[in-house]
Amino acid sequence: MDIATGPQVSLKALLEAGVHFGHQAKRWNPKMKPYIFTERNGVHIIDLQQTVKFLEDTHTFVTDLTARGGRVLFVGTKKQAQDVVDRESRRSHQFFVNRRWLGGTLTNFVTIRNRLRTLKQLQGERDRGEFAYLPKQEASSKMGELERLERTLGGMRDMTQLPGAVFIIDPKREHLAVHEARRLGIPVIAVTDTNCDPDDADFLIPANDDAIRAVRLLTAGIADAALAGIMQAEMAQAERSGDLPSGRSGRAEANPFAAALDDAEAAVDAAATEESVAMAQRDA
Repeated sequence: MDIATGPQVSLKALLEAGVHFGHQAKRWNPKMKPYIFTERNGVHIIDLQQTVKFLEDTHTFVTDLTARGGRVLFVGTKKQAQDVVDRESRRSHQFFVNRRWLGGTLTNFVTIRNRLRTLKQLQGERDRGEFAYLPKQEASSKMGELERLERTLGGMRDMTQLPGAVFIIDPKREHLAVHEARRLGIPVIAVTDTNCDPDDADFLIPANDDAIRAVRLLTAGIADAALAGIMQAEMAQAERSGDLPSGRSGRAEANPFAAALDDAEAAVDAAATEESVAMAQRDA
């Protein structure tokens, strides 16, 4: 990826990651019908040509947001999303929730911000070795509170105001986060599988939200888009200060994709093993 222009979406990469595998047809949400290409062996296949276009639009939005100084809150609490949400949000200097969504995280942010202050205070006391001078019971109590706060709020430690957008993996599972964001008018970017409601998203990404490779690829793309915006802002600042020649901060056009999904049968067949494993895990 050219960090100044953002991620380039590859249909081949999406296929190889199994992004096109939806849920079993019997578990679908009918609202997802426009984004389904076909059904194979009782499993819906997502139309990746549409996914590519949605990803391009979403990446543009995220890049523009972070270029203006906005931040994205990554949300993914299912097991296969936890590590990648942590890693990619940190890499792109954004925020994250990957364990449990606390009710009021957005709609009662004043209270959450106070808890974040407590988190920082306790971390400071721990790092300065102050717990060692406390009575054993008090030190244990403070350490327990610190561990709970780090587990639930650690990914938002430096979040002093509401995010400019939330990126959600599986809006059906993260319905509380979706509800709070929409109530406050915060744009929702959602990786939306065939069992989800596409109306929950302002920026829809029709895709497999269960396979680890798919989640990793899509989350990394959002992180890359956020980094591209940060880089553009830095380049613009350098131009204003005279440290960089003008005319270097424009966004390159994304490469067009001529290949259609029905030309990718070989790739689909090659991914059959992963499909079987993913289906067995999600429907177990």
